[in-house]
Amino acid sequence: QVQLVESGGGLVQAGGSLRLSCAASGRSFRSYALGWFRQAPGKEREFVAAMPWSGGTGLYYADSVKGRFTISRDDAKTTVYLQMNSLKPEDTAVYYCVARWDYGGNYYSGYRYWGQGTQVTVSP
Repeated sequence: QVQLVESGGGLVQAGGSLRLSCAASGRSFRSYALGWFRQAPGKEREFVAAMPWSGGTGLYYADSVKGRFTISRDDAKTTVYLQMNSLKPEDTAVYYCVARWDYGGNYYSGYRYWGQGTQVTVSP
């Protein structure tokens, strides 16, 4: 079982930056693929970013955030981050940290563990 707790959300003006953190509990953190999803009011939950287990390669981003957001992990701290730069009002959403055992395949879906979410609000 993995528990995920997000932090770092808040209110920021357009063009600003925020860094989300997600602290994970449980064993075998290095073996997990990690990611972020978001859900805006009245919209479906959507993929934002993901990365494979510690020994894997590649970073995966939604087109809408590519070049502005960066996902990273610190295995010593069992924490995954989402650095968000050049924020836009359309980035306003609840952001969820996700994790799953990395069996390869599609990193855009199939996550078993979800955090409770953290609100990000970007004002014009």
